[in-house]
Amino acid sequence: MKAKKQKRNLTRRDFLTTAAVSAGATALVGVGPEEAGAVQQSDVRKWDFEAGIVILGMGGAGLTSAITAHDQGADVLMLEKASEAHAGGNTRVSMQGVWCPPNLEEALIYHKALNGRYPVPDEVFRSYHEYTTKSFEWLKQLADGKINQQLSTGKGEYPEFPGAMSSYICSSKEGYGYQRLWKVLKGNVDKRKIKIMYETPGVDLVQDFRTREIRGVVAQRQGKKIYVKAKKAVILCTGGFENNQEMIRDYLLLPCGYPLGSPYNTGDGIRMGQAVGADLWHMANMCGVSLSFRAPGNGWAFGAGFSMPSGGYIFVASDATRFANENQPSRHGKVAYHGTYVHLPLPLPIHAVFDENGRKGGPLYQTEEFWCWYAVIEKYKWSADSSAELEKGWILKGDTIRELAAKMGKDPDALEKTVAKWNQSCAAGNDSEFNRPAKRMAPIKNPPYYAMELVPAFTNTLGGPRHNQHAQVLDTNRKPIPRLYSAGELGSIFSYHYQGAGNFGECVAFGRIAGERAAAEKPWS
Repeated sequence: MKAKKQKRNLTRRDFLTTAAVSAGATALVGVGPEEAGAVQQSDVRKWDFEAGIVILGMGGAGLTSAITAHDQGADVLMLEKASEAHAGGNTRVSMQGVWCPPNLEEALIYHKALNGRYPVPDEVFRSYHEYTTKSFEWLKQLADGKINQQLSTGKGEYPEFPGAMSSYICSSKEGYGYQRLWKVLKGNVDKRKIKIMYETPGVDLVQDFRTREIRGVVAQRQGKKIYVKAKKAVILCTGGFENNQEMIRDYLLLPCGYPLGSPYNTGDGIRMGQAVGADLWHMANMCGVSLSFRAPGNGWAFGAGFSMPSGGYIFVASDATRFANENQPSRHGKVAYHGTYVHLPLPLPIHAVFDENGRKGGPLYQTEEFWCWYAVIEKYKWSADSSAELEKGWILKGDTIRELAAKMGKDPDALEKTVAKWNQSCAAGNDSEFNRPAKRMAPIKNPPYYAMELVPAFTNTLGGPRHNQHAQVLDTNRKPIPRLYSAGELGSIFSYHYQGAGNFGECVAFGRIAGERAAAEKPWS
Protein backbone atom coordinates (compact mmCIF):
# COMPACT_ATOMS: atom_id res chain seq x y z
CA MET A 1 0.00 0.00 0.00
CA LYS A 2 2.87 2.32 0.87
CA ALA A 3 4.54 1.70 -2.49
CA LYS A 4 1.36 2.51 -4.38
CA LYS A 5 0.98 5.82 -2.56
CA GLN A 6 4.54 6.78 -3.44
CA LYS A 7 3.90 5.99 -7.06
CA ARG A 8 0.83 8.24 -7.17
CA ASN A 9 2.81 11.14 -5.73
CA LEU A 10 5.53 10.77 -8.30
CA THR A 11 3.09 10.88 -11.20
CA ARG A 12 2.14 14.46 -10.31
CA ARG A 13 5.51 15.66 -11.59
CA ASP A 14 4.62 15.29 -15.21
CA PHE A 15 5.18 17.87 -17.90
CA LEU A 16 2.78 17.62 -20.83
CA THR A 17 4.45 17.91 -24.19
CA THR A 18 2.47 20.34 -26.33
CA ALA A 19 5.04 20.99 -29.03
CA ALA A 20 4.10 21.04 -32.66
CA VAL A 21 6.38 18.93 -34.81
CA SER A 22 7.16 18.42 -38.46
CA ALA A 23 4.86 16.20 -40.47
CA GLY A 24 7.37 13.35 -40.42
CA ALA A 25 7.73 13.54 -36.66
CA THR A 26 4.17 14.23 -35.58
CA ALA A 27 3.06 10.66 -35.02
CA LEU A 28 6.09 9.82 -32.90
CA VAL A 29 6.38 12.93 -30.79
CA GLY A 30 2.71 12.81 -29.95
CA VAL A 31 3.13 9.37 -28.38
CA GLY A 32 3.51 9.60 -24.62
CA PRO A 33 2.16 8.29 -21.34
CA GLU A 34 -1.16 9.55 -20.09
CA GLU A 35 0.60 10.35 -16.83
CA ALA A 36 4.29 10.17 -16.09
CA GLY A 37 5.92 8.58 -13.09
CA ALA A 38 8.29 5.89 -11.99
CA VAL A 39 6.91 2.40 -12.46
CA GLN A 40 7.40 0.14 -9.45
CA GLN A 41 9.43 -2.90 -10.40
CA SER A 42 7.00 -5.21 -8.60
CA ASP A 43 4.27 -4.01 -10.96
CA VAL A 44 6.13 -5.37 -13.99
CA ARG A 45 4.71 -8.83 -14.71
CA LYS A 46 6.87 -9.62 -17.71
CA TRP A 47 9.96 -8.15 -19.36
CA ASP A 48 9.59 -7.99 -23.13
CA PHE A 49 13.28 -7.29 -23.79
CA GLU A 50 16.42 -7.16 -21.72
CA ALA A 51 20.04 -6.09 -21.94
CA GLY A 52 22.87 -5.27 -19.62
CA ILE A 53 22.66 -1.57 -20.44
CA VAL A 54 19.69 0.23 -21.99
CA ILE A 55 20.45 3.56 -23.66
CA LEU A 56 17.71 6.03 -24.57
CA GLY A 57 18.58 8.12 -27.63
CA MET A 58 21.11 7.60 -30.42
CA GLY A 59 22.65 11.00 -30.89
CA GLY A 60 26.32 11.54 -30.16
CA ALA A 61 25.94 10.78 -26.44
CA GLY A 62 23.98 7.58 -26.97
CA LEU A 63 26.28 6.28 -29.70
CA THR A 64 29.40 7.06 -27.66
CA SER A 65 27.95 5.40 -24.56
CA ALA A 66 27.00 2.33 -26.60
CA ILE A 67 30.44 1.97 -28.19
CA THR A 68 32.20 2.40 -24.85
CA ALA A 69 29.96 0.05 -22.89
CA HIS A 70 30.13 -2.60 -25.61
CA ASP A 71 33.92 -2.41 -25.68
CA GLN A 72 33.90 -2.93 -21.90
CA GLY A 73 32.06 -6.20 -22.47
CA ALA A 74 28.50 -5.08 -21.77
CA ASP A 75 25.39 -6.15 -23.66
CA VAL A 76 23.78 -2.95 -25.00
CA LEU A 77 20.32 -2.13 -26.34
CA MET A 78 19.46 1.32 -27.72
CA LEU A 79 15.91 2.70 -27.79
CA GLU A 80 15.37 5.56 -30.24
CA LYS A 81 12.28 7.74 -30.45
CA ALA A 82 12.62 8.70 -34.12
CA SER A 83 12.40 6.63 -37.26
CA GLU A 84 15.68 5.45 -38.76
CA ALA A 85 15.45 8.22 -41.37
CA HIS A 86 15.13 10.90 -38.67
CA ALA A 87 17.27 9.40 -35.91
CA GLY A 88 20.48 10.96 -34.67
CA GLY A 89 19.35 13.83 -32.48
CA ASN A 90 21.00 17.22 -32.65
CA THR A 91 24.38 15.57 -33.21
CA ARG A 92 23.42 14.43 -36.68
CA VAL A 93 22.52 17.94 -37.84
CA SER A 94 25.22 19.84 -35.94
CA MET A 95 28.35 21.47 -37.36
CA GLN A 96 30.22 18.20 -36.63
CA GLY A 97 32.88 19.65 -34.37
CA VAL A 98 33.99 18.25 -31.00
CA TRP A 99 35.67 20.41 -28.38
CA CYS A 100 39.01 18.70 -27.77
CA PRO A 101 41.42 21.04 -25.94
CA PRO A 102 44.94 19.60 -25.67
CA ASN A 103 45.85 21.30 -22.37
CA LEU A 104 43.92 20.20 -19.30
CA GLU A 105 44.71 23.07 -16.93
CA GLU A 106 44.08 25.69 -19.62
CA ALA A 107 40.75 24.07 -20.47
CA LEU A 108 39.71 24.11 -16.80
CA ILE A 109 40.52 27.83 -16.51
CA TYR A 110 38.58 28.69 -19.65
CA HIS A 111 35.54 26.58 -18.78
CA LYS A 112 35.38 28.05 -15.29
CA ALA A 113 35.39 31.52 -16.86
CA LEU A 114 32.61 30.46 -19.25
CA ASN A 115 30.35 29.53 -16.36
CA GLY A 116 31.22 32.72 -14.50
CA ARG A 117 28.88 33.40 -11.61
CA TYR A 118 27.03 30.11 -12.14
CA PRO A 119 29.63 27.62 -10.86
CA VAL A 120 29.72 23.89 -11.43
CA PRO A 121 31.62 21.62 -9.01
CA ASP A 122 35.32 21.50 -9.85
CA GLU A 123 35.38 17.71 -9.88
CA VAL A 124 32.74 17.68 -12.65
CA PHE A 125 34.78 20.13 -14.74
CA ARG A 126 37.95 18.13 -14.23
CA SER A 127 36.31 14.82 -15.09
CA TYR A 128 34.88 16.32 -18.28
CA HIS A 129 38.16 17.79 -19.46
CA GLU A 130 40.22 14.77 -18.49
CA TYR A 131 38.19 13.12 -21.25
CA THR A 132 37.95 16.05 -23.71
CA THR A 133 41.75 16.28 -23.77
CA LYS A 134 41.76 12.67 -24.94
CA SER A 135 38.82 12.93 -27.34
CA PHE A 136 41.00 13.56 -30.37
CA GLU A 137 42.86 10.27 -29.98
CA TRP A 138 39.65 8.35 -29.27
CA LEU A 139 37.89 9.76 -32.33
CA LYS A 140 40.99 9.31 -34.45
CA GLN A 141 40.97 5.61 -33.68
CA LEU A 142 37.27 5.26 -34.53
CA ALA A 143 37.70 7.21 -37.78
CA ASP A 144 40.82 5.36 -38.95
CA GLY A 145 42.88 8.51 -38.51
CA LYS A 146 40.63 10.77 -40.63
CA ILE A 147 40.27 13.44 -37.94
CA ASN A 148 41.76 16.93 -37.59
CA GLN A 149 42.47 18.86 -34.41
CA GLN A 150 42.79 22.61 -34.83
CA LEU A 151 42.39 25.86 -32.96
CA SER A 152 39.00 27.36 -33.71
CA THR A 153 38.79 30.83 -35.27
CA GLY A 154 40.64 33.33 -33.10
CA LYS A 155 40.90 32.15 -29.51
CA GLY A 156 37.51 30.60 -29.05
CA GLU A 157 34.05 31.98 -28.70
CA TYR A 158 35.08 34.25 -25.82
CA PRO A 159 38.69 35.19 -26.63
CA GLU A 160 38.82 37.71 -23.78
CA PHE A 161 38.28 34.98 -21.17
CA PRO A 162 41.33 33.45 -19.46
CA GLY A 163 42.41 30.14 -20.97
CA ALA A 164 40.65 30.82 -24.28
CA MET A 165 43.47 29.22 -26.30
CA SER A 166 42.01 25.89 -25.15
CA SER A 167 39.22 26.04 -27.73
CA TYR A 168 40.54 23.37 -30.06
CA ILE A 169 37.99 21.59 -32.25
CA CYS A 170 38.13 18.08 -33.72
CA SER A 171 36.51 17.59 -37.10
CA SER A 172 36.59 15.24 -40.04
CA LYS A 173 39.51 15.74 -42.41
CA GLU A 174 36.83 16.31 -45.06
CA GLY A 175 35.64 19.38 -43.12
CA TYR A 176 32.62 20.32 -41.05
CA GLY A 177 28.96 19.42 -41.46
CA TYR A 178 27.26 16.78 -43.60
CA GLN A 179 26.77 14.37 -40.64
CA ARG A 180 30.44 13.40 -40.90
CA LEU A 181 31.35 12.72 -37.28
CA TRP A 182 27.90 11.35 -36.49
CA LYS A 183 28.41 8.84 -39.29
CA VAL A 184 31.73 7.81 -37.73
CA LEU A 185 29.98 7.02 -34.45
CA LYS A 186 26.97 5.38 -36.09
CA GLY A 187 29.26 3.27 -38.29
CA ASN A 188 31.11 2.03 -35.23
CA VAL A 189 27.85 1.07 -33.52
CA ASP A 190 26.78 -0.81 -36.64
CA LYS A 191 30.16 -2.56 -36.87
CA ARG A 192 29.68 -3.80 -33.30
CA LYS A 193 26.18 -5.03 -34.18
CA ILE A 194 24.64 -3.15 -31.26
CA LYS A 195 20.86 -3.46 -31.45
CA ILE A 196 18.82 -0.30 -32.05
CA MET A 197 15.04 -0.26 -31.77
CA TYR A 198 13.69 2.71 -33.74
CA GLU A 199 10.33 4.38 -33.17
CA THR A 200 10.50 3.17 -29.58
CA PRO A 201 10.49 6.16 -27.21
CA GLY A 202 11.13 5.62 -23.54
CA VAL A 203 8.24 6.97 -21.46
CA ASP A 204 8.91 5.83 -17.88
CA LEU A 205 11.72 4.43 -15.79
CA VAL A 206 11.20 1.25 -13.80
CA GLN A 207 12.45 1.63 -10.23
CA ASP A 208 12.74 -0.55 -7.15
CA PHE A 209 11.17 1.81 -4.65
CA ARG A 210 12.91 0.09 -1.72
CA THR A 211 16.47 0.48 -3.01
CA ARG A 212 15.78 3.39 -5.44
CA GLU A 213 17.63 1.44 -8.13
CA ILE A 214 16.60 1.87 -11.74
CA ARG A 215 15.76 -1.55 -13.12
CA GLY A 216 14.56 -0.80 -16.64
CA VAL A 217 12.46 1.28 -18.98
CA VAL A 218 8.85 1.39 -20.08
CA ALA A 219 8.77 2.26 -23.79
CA GLN A 220 6.15 2.48 -26.50
CA ARG A 221 6.44 0.46 -29.66
CA GLN A 222 3.84 0.10 -32.39
CA GLY A 223 1.22 1.67 -30.14
CA LYS A 224 1.84 -0.65 -27.19
CA LYS A 225 3.78 -0.41 -23.96
CA ILE A 226 6.81 -2.66 -23.68
CA TYR A 227 8.98 -3.34 -20.65
CA VAL A 228 12.74 -3.40 -21.13
CA LYS A 229 14.95 -4.80 -18.39
CA ALA A 230 18.33 -3.16 -17.76
CA LYS A 231 20.41 -5.63 -15.78
CA LYS A 232 23.18 -3.10 -15.10
CA ALA A 233 22.00 0.43 -15.81
CA VAL A 234 20.01 2.89 -17.90
CA ILE A 235 21.73 5.81 -19.64
CA LEU A 236 19.60 8.83 -20.59
CA CYS A 237 20.83 10.48 -23.80
CA THR A 238 17.55 12.04 -24.89
CA GLY A 239 18.68 15.62 -25.51
CA GLY A 240 16.96 18.81 -24.46
CA PHE A 241 13.51 20.36 -24.70
CA GLU A 242 13.79 22.59 -27.77
CA ASN A 243 10.42 21.41 -29.05
CA ASN A 244 8.43 21.38 -25.81
CA GLN A 245 6.46 24.62 -25.69
CA GLU A 246 5.39 24.26 -22.07
CA MET A 247 8.97 23.77 -20.85
CA ILE A 248 10.09 26.69 -23.01
CA ARG A 249 7.52 28.93 -21.33
CA ASP A 250 8.29 27.64 -17.83
CA TYR A 251 12.08 27.60 -17.95
CA LEU A 252 13.19 29.97 -20.71
CA LEU A 253 10.43 32.55 -20.15
CA LEU A 254 9.68 32.73 -23.84
CA PRO A 255 6.13 32.42 -25.21
CA CYS A 256 7.40 29.99 -27.84
CA GLY A 257 10.59 28.62 -29.36
CA TYR A 258 11.65 26.12 -31.99
CA PRO A 259 14.67 23.95 -32.73
CA LEU A 260 17.17 24.43 -35.50
CA GLY A 261 17.98 20.79 -34.81
CA SER A 262 15.89 17.74 -34.03
CA PRO A 263 12.14 18.29 -33.46
CA TYR A 264 12.13 15.03 -31.45
CA ASN A 265 13.78 16.79 -28.49
CA THR A 266 10.78 17.32 -26.24
CA GLY A 267 12.28 16.94 -22.76
CA ASP A 268 11.53 13.24 -22.32
CA GLY A 269 14.65 12.53 -20.25
CA ILE A 270 13.92 15.50 -18.00
CA ARG A 271 10.42 14.26 -17.31
CA MET A 272 11.58 10.69 -16.66
CA GLY A 273 14.40 11.86 -14.43
CA GLN A 274 12.09 14.04 -12.36
CA ALA A 275 9.72 11.14 -11.85
CA VAL A 276 12.45 9.17 -10.04
CA GLY A 277 13.55 12.14 -7.96
CA ALA A 278 16.28 13.74 -10.10
CA ASP A 279 17.37 17.27 -9.34
CA LEU A 280 17.59 19.71 -12.26
CA TRP A 281 20.17 22.30 -13.20
CA HIS A 282 20.87 24.92 -15.89
CA MET A 283 17.27 24.88 -17.10
CA ALA A 284 17.37 28.58 -18.09
CA ASN A 285 20.43 28.22 -20.32
CA MET A 286 20.35 27.58 -24.06
CA CYS A 287 22.42 27.87 -27.20
CA GLY A 288 20.39 30.68 -28.71
CA VAL A 289 18.24 32.45 -29.35
CA SER A 290 18.46 33.38 -32.97
CA LEU A 291 15.57 34.87 -34.91
CA SER A 292 14.44 32.55 -37.63
CA PHE A 293 11.45 31.62 -39.74
CA ARG A 294 9.13 28.72 -38.96
CA ALA A 295 6.69 27.54 -41.56
CA PRO A 296 3.15 26.85 -40.29
CA GLY A 297 2.87 23.32 -38.92
CA ASN A 298 6.61 22.72 -38.67
CA GLY A 299 8.24 21.91 -35.35
CA TRP A 300 11.58 23.20 -36.61
CA ALA A 301 12.93 26.57 -37.70
CA PHE A 302 15.02 27.44 -40.74
CA GLY A 303 18.76 27.86 -40.59
CA ALA A 304 20.79 29.76 -38.05
CA GLY A 305 18.86 32.99 -38.46
CA PHE A 306 17.38 35.31 -41.06
CA SER A 307 19.84 36.74 -43.57
CA MET A 308 19.74 38.72 -46.79
CA PRO A 309 22.66 39.33 -49.17
CA SER A 310 21.73 42.95 -49.88
CA GLY A 311 21.35 44.06 -46.26
CA GLY A 312 18.09 45.79 -47.20
CA TYR A 313 16.02 44.62 -44.24
CA ILE A 314 15.23 45.51 -40.65
CA PHE A 315 13.70 43.71 -37.68
CA VAL A 316 10.72 45.41 -36.07
CA ALA A 317 9.24 44.65 -32.67
CA SER A 318 5.63 44.43 -31.57
CA ASP A 319 5.43 48.25 -31.56
CA ALA A 320 6.79 48.42 -35.16
CA THR A 321 10.15 49.92 -34.10
CA ARG A 322 13.64 48.54 -34.48
CA PHE A 323 15.06 47.10 -31.25
CA ALA A 324 18.61 45.91 -32.05
CA ASN A 325 21.45 45.84 -34.55
CA GLU A 326 20.21 43.16 -36.92
CA ASN A 327 23.84 42.16 -37.62
CA GLN A 328 24.97 42.25 -34.02
CA PRO A 329 27.60 39.56 -33.34
CA SER A 330 26.04 36.70 -31.39
CA ARG A 331 27.83 34.07 -29.37
CA HIS A 332 25.34 31.26 -29.54
CA GLY A 333 22.55 33.72 -28.80
CA LYS A 334 24.28 35.94 -26.25
CA VAL A 335 25.12 39.54 -27.08
CA ALA A 336 27.43 42.04 -25.43
CA TYR A 337 25.70 44.25 -22.87
CA HIS A 338 27.52 46.80 -20.68
CA GLY A 339 30.56 44.63 -20.08
CA THR A 340 28.68 41.35 -19.82
CA TYR A 341 26.64 39.03 -22.07
CA VAL A 342 22.89 38.50 -22.06
CA HIS A 343 20.35 36.71 -24.20
CA LEU A 344 19.03 39.02 -26.91
CA PRO A 345 15.76 40.61 -25.64
CA LEU A 346 12.85 39.58 -27.85
CA PRO A 347 9.85 41.98 -28.04
CA LEU A 348 7.62 39.48 -29.85
CA PRO A 349 5.98 39.33 -32.31
CA ILE A 350 8.96 40.30 -34.47
CA HIS A 351 8.97 40.70 -38.24
CA ALA A 352 11.68 41.14 -40.83
CA VAL A 353 10.72 43.92 -43.26
CA PHE A 354 12.23 44.28 -46.76
CA ASP A 355 11.36 45.43 -50.28
CA GLU A 356 11.38 44.09 -53.84
CA ASN A 357 15.12 44.61 -54.18
CA GLY A 358 15.70 42.55 -51.05
CA ARG A 359 13.42 39.75 -52.21
CA LYS A 360 15.16 39.46 -55.56
CA GLY A 361 18.64 39.82 -54.09
CA GLY A 362 19.08 36.16 -53.20
CA PRO A 363 17.65 33.34 -51.05
CA LEU A 364 16.85 34.20 -47.44
CA TYR A 365 18.27 30.86 -46.30
CA GLN A 366 21.20 28.93 -47.70
CA THR A 367 20.18 26.46 -50.40
CA GLU A 368 23.25 24.25 -49.89
CA GLU A 369 23.52 24.37 -46.10
CA PHE A 370 25.43 21.50 -44.48
CA TRP A 371 23.82 21.56 -41.04
CA CYS A 372 20.42 22.20 -39.40
CA TRP A 373 17.34 20.04 -39.66
CA TYR A 374 15.84 21.88 -42.63
CA ALA A 375 18.88 21.23 -44.82
CA VAL A 376 20.21 17.85 -43.67
CA ILE A 377 16.97 15.97 -43.00
CA GLU A 378 14.16 17.87 -44.71
CA LYS A 379 16.48 18.94 -47.57
CA TYR A 380 14.40 22.05 -48.18
CA LYS A 381 15.90 24.45 -50.73
CA TRP A 382 14.76 28.04 -50.35
CA SER A 383 13.97 29.60 -53.75
CA ALA A 384 16.51 32.09 -55.11
CA ASP A 385 14.05 35.02 -55.10
CA SER A 386 11.70 33.74 -52.35
CA SER A 387 8.91 33.49 -54.92
CA ALA A 388 8.04 29.93 -53.91
CA GLU A 389 7.77 30.95 -50.26
CA LEU A 390 5.68 33.97 -51.21
CA GLU A 391 3.33 31.66 -53.10
CA LYS A 392 3.05 29.42 -50.02
CA GLY A 393 1.88 32.43 -48.00
CA TRP A 394 4.94 32.39 -45.76
CA ILE A 395 5.76 35.99 -46.69
CA LEU A 396 3.35 38.92 -46.34
CA LYS A 397 3.11 41.45 -49.18
CA GLY A 398 1.86 45.02 -49.39
CA ASP A 399 1.94 47.68 -52.09
CA THR A 400 2.58 50.30 -49.41
CA ILE A 401 4.18 50.25 -45.97
CA ARG A 402 0.78 51.03 -44.45
CA GLU A 403 -0.87 48.09 -46.21
CA LEU A 404 1.95 45.83 -45.07
CA ALA A 405 1.64 47.04 -41.47
CA ALA A 406 -2.05 46.17 -41.42
CA LYS A 407 -1.27 42.61 -42.55
CA MET A 408 1.44 42.38 -39.88
CA GLY A 409 -0.96 43.57 -37.18
CA LYS A 410 1.26 46.58 -36.39
CA ASP A 411 0.65 50.31 -36.22
CA PRO A 412 0.88 51.78 -39.78
CA ASP A 413 2.08 55.21 -38.61
CA ALA A 414 4.80 53.65 -36.46
CA LEU A 415 6.03 51.37 -39.23
CA GLU A 416 6.11 54.21 -41.77
CA LYS A 417 8.17 56.25 -39.33
CA THR A 418 10.55 53.34 -38.64
CA VAL A 419 11.17 52.64 -42.34
CA ALA A 420 11.65 56.35 -43.10
CA LYS A 421 14.22 56.67 -40.32
CA TRP A 422 16.04 53.57 -41.60
CA ASN A 423 16.17 54.99 -45.12
CA GLN A 424 17.59 58.26 -43.77
CA SER A 425 20.30 56.30 -41.95
CA CYS A 426 21.14 54.42 -45.15
CA ALA A 427 21.46 57.71 -47.06
CA ALA A 428 23.80 59.04 -44.37
CA GLY A 429 25.76 55.78 -44.20
CA ASN A 430 25.37 55.74 -40.44
CA ASP A 431 22.98 53.77 -38.23
CA SER A 432 22.48 56.28 -35.45
CA GLU A 433 20.20 53.92 -33.51
CA PHE A 434 22.14 50.66 -33.27
CA ASN A 435 25.44 51.08 -35.14
CA ARG A 436 24.77 48.49 -37.80
CA PRO A 437 27.75 48.31 -40.19
CA ALA A 438 27.35 50.60 -43.20
CA LYS A 439 28.25 47.77 -45.57
CA ARG A 440 25.22 45.86 -44.27
CA MET A 441 22.77 48.73 -44.82
CA ALA A 442 20.48 49.25 -47.81
CA PRO A 443 17.25 51.26 -48.04
CA ILE A 444 13.74 49.82 -48.09
CA LYS A 445 12.00 51.94 -50.73
CA ASN A 446 11.26 49.84 -53.81
CA PRO A 447 7.66 48.48 -53.66
CA PRO A 448 6.06 46.10 -53.18
CA TYR A 449 7.08 45.58 -49.56
CA TYR A 450 7.38 42.34 -47.64
CA ALA A 451 7.39 41.03 -44.08
CA MET A 452 8.08 37.66 -42.55
CA GLU A 453 7.44 36.79 -38.92
CA LEU A 454 10.51 35.52 -37.07
CA VAL A 455 10.41 33.27 -34.02
CA PRO A 456 12.92 32.41 -31.28
CA ALA A 457 15.02 29.45 -32.41
CA PHE A 458 17.87 27.65 -30.73
CA THR A 459 20.55 25.12 -31.44
CA ASN A 460 19.69 23.39 -28.20
CA THR A 461 18.75 23.82 -24.57
CA LEU A 462 21.25 22.97 -21.84
CA GLY A 463 19.18 22.07 -18.79
CA GLY A 464 18.25 18.69 -17.39
CA PRO A 465 18.99 16.25 -14.58
CA ARG A 466 21.96 17.21 -12.42
CA HIS A 467 24.83 14.72 -12.60
CA ASN A 468 28.18 14.21 -10.95
CA GLN A 469 31.66 13.60 -12.34
CA HIS A 470 30.79 9.94 -12.94
CA ALA A 471 27.77 10.82 -15.12
CA GLN A 472 25.45 9.54 -12.37
CA VAL A 473 22.11 11.34 -12.16
CA LEU A 474 21.68 12.99 -8.76
CA ASP A 475 18.57 13.38 -6.66
CA THR A 476 17.50 16.54 -4.82
CA ASN A 477 19.80 15.58 -1.93
CA ARG A 478 22.70 15.41 -4.42
CA LYS A 479 22.93 11.65 -4.00
CA PRO A 480 23.28 9.33 -7.03
CA ILE A 481 20.14 7.55 -8.16
CA PRO A 482 21.48 4.00 -8.41
CA ARG A 483 21.97 2.62 -11.93
CA LEU A 484 20.92 5.82 -13.68
CA TYR A 485 23.34 7.80 -15.86
CA SER A 486 23.08 10.64 -18.38
CA ALA A 487 25.21 12.20 -21.10
CA GLY A 488 25.13 14.92 -23.75
CA GLU A 489 23.12 18.13 -23.70
CA LEU A 490 20.66 16.58 -21.24
CA GLY A 491 21.80 18.35 -18.07
CA SER A 492 24.81 20.03 -19.68
CA ILE A 493 27.59 21.42 -17.48
CA PHE A 494 27.47 24.70 -19.42
CA SER A 495 25.61 26.87 -16.93
CA TYR A 496 25.69 30.24 -18.72
CA HIS A 497 28.11 30.93 -21.59
CA TYR A 498 28.83 28.26 -24.17
CA GLN A 499 31.82 27.29 -26.28
CA GLY A 500 31.05 26.05 -29.79
CA ALA A 501 31.40 22.26 -30.14
CA GLY A 502 31.14 21.94 -26.36
CA ASN A 503 27.94 19.88 -26.39
CA PHE A 504 29.33 17.40 -28.90
CA GLY A 505 32.33 17.43 -26.58
CA GLU A 506 30.00 16.43 -23.74
CA CYS A 507 28.53 13.64 -25.87
CA VAL A 508 31.98 12.17 -26.39
CA ALA A 509 33.35 12.85 -22.88
CA PHE A 510 30.40 12.02 -20.63
CA GLY A 511 29.21 9.40 -23.10
CA ARG A 512 32.45 7.53 -22.49
CA ILE A 513 32.28 8.11 -18.74
CA ALA A 514 28.67 6.87 -18.57
CA GLY A 515 29.47 3.86 -20.75
CA GLU A 516 32.45 2.87 -18.62
CA ARG A 517 30.67 3.33 -15.31
CA ALA A 518 27.50 1.57 -16.40
CA ALA A 519 29.45 -1.37 -17.81
CA ALA A 520 31.23 -1.75 -14.46
CA GLU A 521 27.95 -2.15 -12.54
CA LYS A 522 27.16 -5.61 -11.20
CA PRO A 523 23.93 -7.06 -12.66
CA TRP A 524 20.98 -7.10 -10.33
CA SER A 525 18.90 -10.20 -9.86
